[in-house]
Amino acid sequence: MENEVARGAEAVVTDSEYIGRAAVCKTRPPKGYRFPELDSRLRMSRTRNEAKLMHEAKNAGVRTPCIYDVDLSECRITMERVEGRTVKDVLESNPEMASGISVMIGATVARLHSARICHGDLTTSNMILCDEGICLIDFSMGCGNATEEDMGVDIRLLERAFTSAHPGMESEFSTLIETYYDGIPDSKAIRKKVEDIRNRCRYT
Repeated sequence: MENEVARGAEAVVTDSEYIGRAAVCKTRPPKGYRFPELDSRLRMSRTRNEAKLMHEAKNAGVRTPCIYDVDLSECRITMERVEGRTVKDVLESNPEMASGISVMIGATVARLHSARICHGDLTTSNMILCDEGICLIDFSMGCGNATEEDMGVDIRLLERAFTSAHPGMESEFSTLIETYYDGIPDSKAIRKKVEDIRNRCRYT
């Protein structure tokens, strides 16, 4: 029997195996409160989109889990089980590693955004520190063909998630964000967009 690893509002993640390799399955179960045909279309579309974004991110040089199989009829993605710890856990237990990890996060997000891909939920719980560096997981809220607005929202959410989860690491976040801006083509436009979004939040 598959062991449940995580459960969110939209999907369930379970331990699995694929042709002898350690794997996890992410499944979007039916939602009884939605009209069945609409529910099926939504779950299939979101499963397809997540797999596509993971593939495109990997092609852009971002470490993501290898996809082994996509079953749209079951709305399930079978993927590599990445060995490592979440960045959230590492920063909590090994704060001395924060500066180096912040540089890695900034460079990773810069590569993602340079390919015009947004993650949609950039928290340190959705980053795994593994042998190859930072691996991004859970692209369920992501999008491709990202606009400056999309990227600005991604960065603003990352800022809020990082400072909330890791109080006292403001200087490390500054390192992260400057590494990010150094790695994207039009940093001036994104800086302005992030500030615009921050100001909007301040006055709403």
